Amino acid sequence: MMPSIPQSDAEWAALISNVESSVEVSEDQCALPSLDQQLAQYFDHTLLKLDATEEGIEKLCTEAKEHGFKTVCVRVNWVPKCKELLTGTDIGVACVIDFHEGTSTLQEKSEETKLAVAHGASELDLVLPRQFLTGDAEQYVTLYDHLNTIRTLAPSPTVLKIILETSQLSRSQIIAACTIAGFASFDFVKTSTGFCGRGASVDDVRLMRACSATLESQGFGCKKMAVKASGGIRTLKDTIEMIAAGATRLGASAGVGVMEEVNGRESKGGNAVAGGY
Repeated sequence: MMPSIPQSDAEWAALISNVESSVEVSEDQCALPSLDQQLAQYFDHTLLKLDATEEGIEKLCTEAKEHGFKTVCVRVNWVPKCKELLTGTDIGVACVIDFHEGTSTLQEKSEETKLAVAHGASELDLVLPRQFLTGDAEQYVTLYDHLNTIRTLAPSPTVLKIILETSQLSRSQIIAACTIAGFASFDFVKTSTGFCGRGASVDDVRLMRACSATLESQGFGCKKMAVKASGGIRTLKDTIEMIAAGATRLGASAGVGVMEEVNGRESKGGNAVAGGY
């Protein structure tokens, strides 16, 4: 059972401190997928440039169908087009919210969320309003209200991911963000937008994985959130490092190149099963 939601910043601070003291980061590697369709299902095939064109969106969706990616990830104005192009497939449409700075008002991000859901987005990647963690005084209650409002507007089965921008946060702030997202019933914690600072790192993914596991297993009552790594994932080596660290979803515009690397290995007789990296 979910414990009661803290009602003050002080109560949140005490809870987050308790979580942080319980987090144990492991360097153990997670199981690796086979180098085939199973690997492709880790990818959110991404096009988030402001100058994206209809031709680019069509190419994105064609590539997603060719390789069997999990979703395409786009801005809200392209969700209807992607839904149209992907009709009859199992490929989802993910939409970023308050991208990429996370500074919109709650009303603005709420309207964007409602529009994305109305257009048929199956997954939403919301940028963390990290100013509530990095200012002179943490505003945990306000941050929870923002996240909980989006969850209310986009209930399950819509998949919700919170983009932390880990390069801009301390270890304690990452744990705080994960904790509040867990209490707001988010499905994923995600490393980065790919537009600010460095992208995903193995250490970030391990920490987020450990925090999510702690929230589930140490009596805090949250479901276990999955981890999405995003930003700077360009090669098969990058891909495997992130999955081994604990990511179960990858955000990348380079997924096609990764799958072409896989195909090249297979054509040369490489082992295309888990462990054959």
